[in-house]
Amino acid sequence: MINQLVKLSVKYLPAITAIITVIPLPVKAATFLVTERAVLGGNDLVNWGSLGKVFNPSAPDFSVFLPNSFSATSQGGLGLDINIAPTNNPRITPPFVFQTLPSPGIRSNFTPGDFILFGGIDPTGFIPLPPGTPDPGTQGNGEPLTISFAQPVLGAGTQIAIDTSKLKVETFLNAFDSNNNLLGSFSVPNISSLALDNSAVFLGIRSDTPNISRLVFSSSAPQFGLAINQVSILAVPESTYTLAILAFGVSGAVLKLRQRPRSNNY
Repeated sequence: MINQLVKLSVKYLPAITAIITVIPLPVKAATFLVTERAVLGGNDLVNWGSLGKVFNPSAPDFSVFLPNSFSATSQGGLGLDINIAPTNNPRITPPFVFQTLPSPGIRSNFTPGDFILFGGIDPTGFIPLPPGTPDPGTQGNGEPLTISFAQPVLGAGTQIAIDTSKLKVETFLNAFDSNNNLLGSFSVPNISSLALDNSAVFLGIRSDTPNISRLVFSSSAPQFGLAINQVSILAVPESTYTLAILAFGVSGAVLKLRQRPRSNNY
């Protein structure tokens, strides 16, 4: 029986080896910072408008506020868990999504029409400001924002802004694998405005193997609200990832069979 298994294993070993060669396997990877959405090469997307809760400052409805921890689903069906660490300032609202638009909408330096996930703000900041109004320096929740993926991905990133133009702010991205190992830690300077000019910096990470399970965004000014727009994701189809793991397991079993000492009992 063992001889038959060995013969079958040897017969199909070239095919198994070919599968392993062309399909990325979970091995130690190199990661690098990505500061342009196009360079990330995403094949999936999370648009915060899909949550179905959008805050309108002209007609505030506080029922659309979000909990600090909630789940979302990408356009490709990938599950995500989002956690926004709460602030110690009792005046700050819970997180919410808004659509950035010209006055009387909420202006930002994202693209007009973008749906923005925002950590929260002092309610005085709900008052729309006309063009040319100086930044009032309204405080908000800029505590770390964490995105966890149901399945590890090859890359992910988003544009990020901090709700102040009065300070020079550094924004940070830390990426972790499923075992909570740090894969990469990056930072970029961030300049915010109300220009609606898509100048919000893109902060993302790429890996040469699908091992990115969690992203943590933060800033050097946590007293001001942290905002991100749609998250671009470079995902691996689940069937492809599963096949790679299976191929790796089968090839290991083949090698073990071939290396097993032969018995003298035929």
